[in-house]
Amino acid sequence: MFSFKRRRRDRLSAIPLPQSWLKIIERNVPFYRCLPEADQRELQGHVQVFLDEKHFEGCRGLQVTDEIRVTIAAQACLLLLHRDTDYYPTMKSILVYPSIYIAHVSESMGNGMVIEGDSVRLGESWHHGAVVLSWDDVLRGASDIHDGHNVVLHEFAHQLDQEGGEAHGSPILPRRSMYIAWARVLGTEYVHLQQDAAHGRRTVLDKYGATNPAEFFAVATECFFEKAVQLKRKHPELYEELKLYYQQDPAELPRC
Repeated sequence: MFSFKRRRRDRLSAIPLPQSWLKIIERNVPFYRCLPEADQRELQGHVQVFLDEKHFEGCRGLQVTDEIRVTIAAQACLLLLHRDTDYYPTMKSILVYPSIYIAHVSESMGNGMVIEGDSVRLGESWHHGAVVLSWDDVLRGASDIHDGHNVVLHEFAHQLDQEGGEAHGSPILPRRSMYIAWARVLGTEYVHLQQDAAHGRRTVLDKYGATNPAEFFAVATECFFEKAVQLKRKHPELYEELKLYYQQDPAELPRC
């Protein structure tokens, strides 16, 4: 079964993308233009597989177009370059709203207390089955490749984190020996961000990452790809852990 899936994916990834799809990527995902040609070709192959295996659904009247599908897929697949990947295996669907949306949430406070309310969302990642995105924010996040904010990278980092179970800021690493350094570095950096946030200090990492370890990993992923030089300079150990995990070195991309 596994070998059949691999052969099928290999065949799909070898099919050239339609020119119309390439134009969408070049227009809507400027980070693509920063990649070496070999990485661009690899990304194109991943996009073919991703779009074949994932279902897109428009919400609140949004009609899903090739532009929506390709723009989201290209960004999600940036996180898969150079890595042995199963293409977000627990995620089957991407739900896309036209813009920010309201989600009903409930939070257990212990002692039997549950707080319920509505929350404005740009996106979210569900443990089993789906990623939810705001199309306006997908475009906004992709357009500025230096601001450290990209909702697709953020939510799909959560998907990577959730491949081993509940999101807790520690995705499945390539080697068991990596977990000790990962826990030490990301744990220390998370505490430092919490302290910086509490004291109102300026940070390279968005302070939303101080919410919990899962959000820290997702925010750090956004920063790794979009503020790579600053992250490497200010947080070299964190940058190195993300570099080892993602098998990429965006600070060294010559065209960014």
